[in-house]
Amino acid sequence: MDLLSPEEVRVIGCLIEKESTTPDQYPLSLNALTSACNQKSARDPVMNMAQNEVQDVLDGLVKKYLVSDRAGFGGRVKKFKHRFCNTEFGSLQFSVQERAALCVLMLRGPQTPGEIRSRTHRLAEFADTAEVESALESLAGHEAGPFVVRLAREPGKREARYAHLLCGEVANVAAEPAAGAPPPPAAPDAMAELEQRVAALEAQVARLAERLSPEG
Repeated sequence: MDLLSPEEVRVIGCLIEKESTTPDQYPLSLNALTSACNQKSARDPVMNMAQNEVQDVLDGLVKKYLVSDRAGFGGRVKKFKHRFCNTEFGSLQFSVQERAALCVLMLRGPQTPGEIRSRTHRLAEFADTAEVESALESLAGHEAGPFVVRLAREPGKREARYAHLLCGEVANVAAEPAAGAPPPPAAPDAMAELEQRVAALEAQVARLAERLSPEG
C-alpha cells in the first residue's frame, strides 16, 4: 500500500470509526465527515480542515480506491465510505481487535496498550492489555504490513507506546527491541573504558585492604 498523508489517515480513520460507532449515519456526508475530522475530543492532533480540503483528500482517496463516493446510498446527498479494509472491494482483512487498535492509532497518535484498550470500547472488546498487545503484534507482523511499530519506552513510563506506519517511518524514534532479545554488544571503546575503570577500582580496593591489614 502506498504511504498516506496525515489528512488521508484522518479521513480514513474517521470513516472506520463512524462505521462502527454510528452505523445508522454511515456512510457519511461531506459535512458529517468534516465534523468528524475536526472533533476536539478523541483526536490528536486536533485538525481544522475546511470542507473543500476534506473534499480534495476524498478525491485523492477515491483515485486510490480507498474510498467510495456515491450519490445516494439511500438519498440524494453524496456520501462516502471507506474501502481501506474488511470490505468486498479489497483483500486487506483485519480482526475486529486489530481494526480497532489501528483505528485509534490513526485518530489519536502513538499510545500505550493500556490507552488503546480504554479508547476502543466502542470499537472492540479487549479482556486485558495482553490482548491489545497481541493485536498490535499481529499488525506489526501482518503479511501486507507492517502497519504499526513499537516505540522505545519513554523515561519514567511503565509501558511502551505504539504508532501506525501508514505515513511512513516514525521520525526520531527508535523501535524498542523485542522482549527477551539480548542487549546489543558494547562498542569497543566503551568496553575498553569499562575494563580500565574496573582495573582502577580493583587496584583501589587492594590498596585499602593493605592499609587495613594488621600487618600493614
